[in-house]
Amino acid sequence: MAIQSRHKNKIEFNLSSQADLVFLLLIFFMITSTLVSPNAIKLLLPNSSSGKTAAPKRNFEVYIDKNLEYSILQGKDLMAINKDSLNEIIADRLAVAELAADSTDAAVVVRADTSVSIQNIVYVIDAVNRVNETQNKKHKVILATTPKK
Repeated sequence: MAIQSRHKNKIEFNLSSQADLVFLLLIFFMITSTLVSPNAIKLLLPNSSSGKTAAPKRNFEVYIDKNLEYSILQGKDLMAINKDSLNEIIADRLAVAELAADSTDAAVVVRADTSVSIQNIVYVIDAVNRVNETQNKKHKVILATTPKK
């Protein structure tokens, strides 16, 4: 005599709760990634009506804050530099940028606070011009601005 069971247990796994969990994690990482600030120094950049800049691929940034302190981004940390050693540090950084890009048109992006006088920006421009003269290069200086609203 063959006895058959009428109720068969189906083993299924409900994936809807896992999909909800994946979406919640996705939203969490999207929100937290926007909170990460790429600039460690709070600067109020000058306004500009033209939002276009033709920056080369390899460049580095010089920050000048409202206390007239110069710094350069070293990896993820800011390295404070002295105005007197600006020439040597910019020359070294431009040499590294040239090697990384295999080009001679690296740029220095100056991010200066609006309260910084033009003379302090000119120190950076002069340092880049000295490198251009001594090494016969064509490096550029770009002043970072915020778009006008």
